[in-house]
Amino acid sequence: MRLVIAGTLISFFMAGCGQDAPAPAPDPIESATTVTLYHNGTVLTMAGDEPSIAEALVEENGRIVFVGSLSKARERTGASAVDFDLNGATLMPGLIEPHLHPSLAAVMLQNEIIAPYDWNLPSGVKKGVSGEYAYRERIGQSIKENAKSGELYFIWGFHQLWHGSLSRDLLNQIAGDQPVGIIHRSFHEIYLNDAAITLLGVQQEDFAGNPQVDWDRGHFYEGGWLALVPTMAPVLLEPEKYRRGLAVMTEILKQNGITTIAEPGFPSSDFDAELALLKAEMASNPPYDVYLIPSGTQLYGMKGGNDEAMAFIETLATADEYNTQNIRFLPKQVKLFADGAIYSQLMQMKDGYTDGHEGEWMTPLPLFREQVEMYWNNDYKIHVHANGDLGQQMVIDNLSQLQADRPRTDHRFTLHHMGYFTDEMTDQMAELGMEASVNPYYLWALADKYAEHGLGADRAENLVALKLLVDRDIPLSFHSDFSMAPAEPLTLAWTAVNRTTSQGTRMSQEERIPVYEALKAITIDAARALNLEAEIGSLEPGKVANFTILRANPLEVDAMQLRDLEISGVVYRGTFHGRSGAMDKAGDRNRVGGYQEIEVDQRVEEAVAFLLGQMNTSANLERIIGARAQVVNGMNYDVTFMLDNSETWNAVVHRSLAGEFSVVKEAERN
Repeated sequence: MRLVIAGTLISFFMAGCGQDAPAPAPDPIESATTVTLYHNGTVLTMAGDEPSIAEALVEENGRIVFVGSLSKARERTGASAVDFDLNGATLMPGLIEPHLHPSLAAVMLQNEIIAPYDWNLPSGVKKGVSGEYAYRERIGQSIKENAKSGELYFIWGFHQLWHGSLSRDLLNQIAGDQPVGIIHRSFHEIYLNDAAITLLGVQQEDFAGNPQVDWDRGHFYEGGWLALVPTMAPVLLEPEKYRRGLAVMTEILKQNGITTIAEPGFPSSDFDAELALLKAEMASNPPYDVYLIPSGTQLYGMKGGNDEAMAFIETLATADEYNTQNIRFLPKQVKLFADGAIYSQLMQMKDGYTDGHEGEWMTPLPLFREQVEMYWNNDYKIHVHANGDLGQQMVIDNLSQLQADRPRTDHRFTLHHMGYFTDEMTDQMAELGMEASVNPYYLWALADKYAEHGLGADRAENLVALKLLVDRDIPLSFHSDFSMAPAEPLTLAWTAVNRTTSQGTRMSQEERIPVYEALKAITIDAARALNLEAEIGSLEPGKVANFTILRANPLEVDAMQLRDLEISGVVYRGTFHGRSGAMDKAGDRNRVGGYQEIEVDQRVEEAVAFLLGQMNTSANLERIIGARAQVVNGMNYDVTFMLDNSETWNAVVHRSLAGEFSVVKEAERN
């Protein structure tokens, strides 16, 4: 894997913004370096407030070195460059998912999915179900066909507005002695039957005084869910199942053109276990990077207090034991939690709910104030989970007081999710310099049903009213919060541009935003949400060569077709990764000079056997994790493998046309 060039290089370059961007030196690039010229398509830079198109882009050793005219690009590269013919396709910055939860994805994808709507997975479609009787029949059938006796069987996707009521007694009737946990669509709640409670060994007194546990109904929600998760962690984080879930997540990310993900709020339950399992998945060098933002809320409980949590967080970004080449903790950033989940209708609403129920606070308000003040005073970028207008207003009011007491500039305080907010609140956000990371999918999935239940027609129609943010120049990024929405950035953009629901209802069309603004929210502004806009998010010299290749220009297709644009593949740090031959038409998939992912076959095995003979180790080969090949007067094999001492290594070995091996890059431990 190519190492990222130090950030000082970036400041040397200037943005092209559709013009010929200057390179650091006028001389042609030396032929010994790895250089690729992208051309004959649309190079959509995403640099600037208006769309910027270039003819060509030059990548050198995993970095962009030129964006501009084809003639100037050829002058710069001479005859040395690998030619990447886009053949009319669109090259744009790699799509960014700034708020996604690998742990939730791994749990969801390794277990049964029965949700209100269909879920498109690499293995096929998990059909949605609606109606109380139909749902109960489906979960009963799933338990009968798939559950293993004596093992806790999880089903994710329950929602009361689509599936009716649920309780401990009802699950006892359906599942009998089979331990079953029904995880809510929000991932903030779970229902357990008697057998599951017995298997987990939890007692009612364990949750004494917790108002977010209904013991009689077997219902654990918000703070009750958080209190239960550590007990369930050994089951949820069972290594082999968890790894299978992460592998499916990786495939989903590749299919949807995502080259960067971030998790605000790490860990979900077990810091060491989740990090180890994530490292194991990323050791195969998939074509994306992972950035982690620690959860001040979770670490408060794990470390025994706020001071202890922050002291631990201070170590994360710099310690080698926590970071790898493709996993990084972001420095001086933290995630906190305000009100409850929108999917549970437990977000805090100023005018309450039409049926009289009330929202919940995920963090007791005195504790939240203590946490936000501590991290603010220590100059952190603070991310806050907040869904309802009352929940967001509480956060805004706290920030207003903090700014009065200890003013900060460019603090980039970010509200996440923002299901429902008002015009007046966005004025306050703009004045305070706040930013927004929003999930537009809420509108598609929830607006029709919430118009009938809980919110009423007016508030439901104005869920995620994004133009209020755009009109005030509030930096805006989109996220899926996977699995709260599919990890499909183009679907998020489509929803924001069209404001059309699952039932085809067009909601508050005046709150639609332009396509370019929606694309910024999944590229450059998504990078900004992570303080990474100097590295990724636009096609400018000095930035990492992460690209998404689309069959068509998203600025030219009908807005209703935006989510259906075909993704041909991604370029990750300068290396192309196609989707099952998707570039056979759009580019030269087997071009000389470019690395391609290959199956582990006899050739790869022989290359690894040669490497082991060159290494000073007594360990034996456990398995070959992955391999790439590059045609260079023979073949280069970039291989990642694990030894039986659990060490993971990467190296590049060359096989000449005569069949002789030599080491191109010495083996390095991942």
